[in-house]
Amino acid sequence: MPMPLRGLRTIRTMAGKVDKTTVPHRAHLQVACLEIEKTRRVTERTSAQRRVAELDARLREIDSEQARLLQALAAFREKNAGAGTKPPSRSRAQPFRIRY
Repeated sequence: MPMPLRGLRTIRTMAGKVDKTTVPHRAHLQVACLEIEKTRRVTERTSAQRRVAELDARLREIDSEQARLLQALAAFREKNAGAGTKPPSRSRAQPFRIRY
């Protein structure tokens, strides 16, 4: 009777029996990877905070510009309210023309 061939499944190894954190070089590598990720996350957070500050500043600019325009519009309406003039209307005799 021939002897059965030994294959990859019959080879005994210690691959699954060793705790991965007990190996010192593996633990040091994991700590280094965590430090790199921490640095990257801090950079992302700083960038996001800067972007939020820029958005807040732009929103304040928009509010002030809007208030200025509304004040100018109110002043224009007050000025023209006393005159009582109607806006000019187009007569139907003239065709619609686009000027370039």
